[in-house]
This record gives sequence, C-alpha cells and structure tokens, in this order.
Amino acid sequence: MKVGCGYDSHRLVEGRRLVLGGVEIPFEKGLLGHSDADALLHAVCDALLGAIGEGDIGTHFPDTDPAYRDIASLRLLEAVAGKTKEAGCLVHHVDATIILERPKLAPFLPQMAVNIARTLEIPGNGVNLKAKTNEGMGFIGRGEGIAVMAVITVTERERP
Repeated sequence: MKVGCGYDSHRLVEGRRLVLGGVEIPFEKGLLGHSDADALLHAVCDALLGAIGEGDIGTHFPDTDPAYRDIASLRLLEAVAGKTKEAGCLVHHVDATIILERPKLAPFLPQMAVNIARTLEIPGNGVNLKAKTNEGMGFIGRGEGIAVMAVITVTERERP
C-alpha cells in the first residue's frame, strides 16, 4: 500500500467561474489560475502523483504551457489516472477536505465525488469529500481564497 498527500490553494476573484470537482458552482467569484483552477482536482492529482512517485501537477502540466490554458481539470485527472495505471497501481480511496468560507458546498459534494470516482474508475464509496470553513481566520476566512487537502491510497499490482 502507498499513500499520497496533495494540497492546493487558489485566490477567489471576480470574473472567473468557481469549479470544484468538475462541478460549476454558482457564486459571484471564481478561482484564479492558468487552468480552470479546480483546487480539489489539483490536490487529488498531486496526491496521486505523490503516491506513484511522479512529482507534482506543476511538473506534468506547467502553467507556462499554453496547452493547459483554461483546461478542465477533469482532463488533467484523467491523464494522471493514466499515469497511475502505467505505474502499475490501483487507486483504492480518496479523502479530501475543501476549506473555504462560502459558498456552502454540501449540495455539490455528491456530484464532485461521482466525477472523481468515475474518472479514477473506483466505487463511489471510495471517495470521501468534506467542506469546512476556516472560522473567519486568515485569507480563507476573509473570503480571499480556498485551500484543499487530499489523501489517496493505492496498491501496486502484483508483478508477473
């Protein structure tokens, strides 16, 4: 068994869409970034890459490459899932915590989990998502941004 840990954060700004877990969430601000800035999927990608010893999302999908400008992060997760298979690993479980003051994410968490489970080809109960506030503290508490932490477990397939 291997474990990967991922983290991502982005600023909330006007004029951008708020996309988390591949779900567009109605809100007056969105996440600033080169891609769609889906901090949840970026943290999941980093956790997967960590579990298979392949660095981080910025190494594989640099923000200096125009090919990734405004790309849907579900496409990035698909690519990382492919790398995970190539490494001979099976994903078992994803656990992630999304930290932001608002909007409330409870109505959107089930679809986010479905998107992640489908992309990683794991059962729905293999993805657990939580949303927390920062109790008004720091940049998150002031509504300036979001942070996400993710942990993933994988196992290596038996070698012939």
